[in-house]
Amino acid sequence: MKLKNIVKCLLGVMVIILVQSCGKNTLDSIKPTGTPTSSNFWKNADDAQAAANGLYEKQSNSEDLYGRGFFWFINASDDMVVGRTSADRENIKNFVCTGNESSIYAPWSLHFVVMKRANDIIANVPGIDMNQATKNFILGQAYFVHAVMHLEIADLYGTNKQGAPLQNRDNPIAFPAQPTSVKDNYAYIEADLKKAASLLPYFDQLAASDKGRAHKTAAWAYLAKTYLHAKDYANAEKYADSVILSGKHALLTNYADVFKIANNYSSEYLWSVASSLNGQSILPGAMLENKGWGLYNGFGYYQPTKELVDEFESGDKRLAATILKNGDTFQYFGQTYTYPIGGKSNSLTGYQFNKYMEPFSYANGIHVSPNGDEPSTDLNVPLLRYAEILLIKAEAQLMQGKNGDAALNQVRVRAGLAPKTGATMADLKHERRVELAGEWSDRNFDLVRWGDAQATYAKPLHGADGSVVWKARNFDPARDNVWPIPPKDIQISQGQLKQNAGW
Repeated sequence: MKLKNIVKCLLGVMVIILVQSCGKNTLDSIKPTGTPTSSNFWKNADDAQAAANGLYEKQSNSEDLYGRGFFWFINASDDMVVGRTSADRENIKNFVCTGNESSIYAPWSLHFVVMKRANDIIANVPGIDMNQATKNFILGQAYFVHAVMHLEIADLYGTNKQGAPLQNRDNPIAFPAQPTSVKDNYAYIEADLKKAASLLPYFDQLAASDKGRAHKTAAWAYLAKTYLHAKDYANAEKYADSVILSGKHALLTNYADVFKIANNYSSEYLWSVASSLNGQSILPGAMLENKGWGLYNGFGYYQPTKELVDEFESGDKRLAATILKNGDTFQYFGQTYTYPIGGKSNSLTGYQFNKYMEPFSYANGIHVSPNGDEPSTDLNVPLLRYAEILLIKAEAQLMQGKNGDAALNQVRVRAGLAPKTGATMADLKHERRVELAGEWSDRNFDLVRWGDAQATYAKPLHGADGSVVWKARNFDPARDNVWPIPPKDIQISQGQLKQNAGW
């Protein structure tokens, strides 16, 4: 296969032009309108803006990134089970997948599509004659979005012995190469995020129509996260402080309010999937009871375990906001019900995530898609929020032998719990689990980076009645700390891509 065809297969070389419709004043409105060629594109400011819009289209409009696909890696944790019979997804959870499963291949390939779009902007927009401030904003978005996609790929596929594949910006038609170590990936991401932060405005400086686009404190937040994953704890603390000391963010008083449509862009917002009832993230519908008790086409995936429920302390306000359990009351399509409705549920565990249920609470489904096969809502699903930055700071401090009480206790006190004195890493791990349950923070990767995955997964998972709903799993850290690179792309690369050890 010719090299240009190889690259096309993996990267989706063509940039999709996107424009904003006049229906809404956020990125929810971006829709594709055509496919340009390099000979008639990159000519003016309109081209640059269209390319910037294209950075978000796959993130918001594809269920294989922030709908379901990417969440299957998070589903591998002890917090949830698959929920419905699905051999490929069960294989992922049991660490017996091949990498060719559509639930692995789709998010893998889409990450590279988005990174290619970002690199096209970085290569071509500097040469366009246009307003410098607008140019900087567009370039900042490209560096930021590339870094976020790159970080997710690095965490999933990179090891200290073999880095995750990365496209060469100086030679964009070359097949993505694997650096020596994931440390090289993290260094690249850090440089991109610093560049992004230098170019981007603060969120409160964005026009209303630009809400949902990259901004300065989001870049600092992802720098803190990247440094944490790279085990550079001093810099993780430094950039967490950059966010905290900016004065631009704060915890909402009520934890449950974080997951309400009215607070899509609250003080706790840093980065999320801009969504609407017309499309974008279907995660809320994917977590809803299968068939939604006859009122909506929920998918019934990602059902919480008793292990997660039992992790919450007595009096923790986050439990009710996070999980529906037997006897809980909730609003659903304008009426009050007791979970499960009519005493019937097809949940394997007897629980359901409650975090993203607010859009389904309104009469006449005014905030949910009329197409139950694509159950998106008006709720922006958080990807990284201020509470996680506080926990990143606390963890970075603890790993440096410092006291992390102040940052950690902000999260605890908001949950109605007593503050900790002399908090330990065990306390930090607990807070991350209960604060971020069912979110994109990736519990599985947390267990991997802490060295806890093997012992955790050697235990079965249980439902509300105490029965085993998922058997103990064999987890080999030497292999299973990362996921298999799709063999079909190793074949397409003619051996340039190397499989991760053991897969």
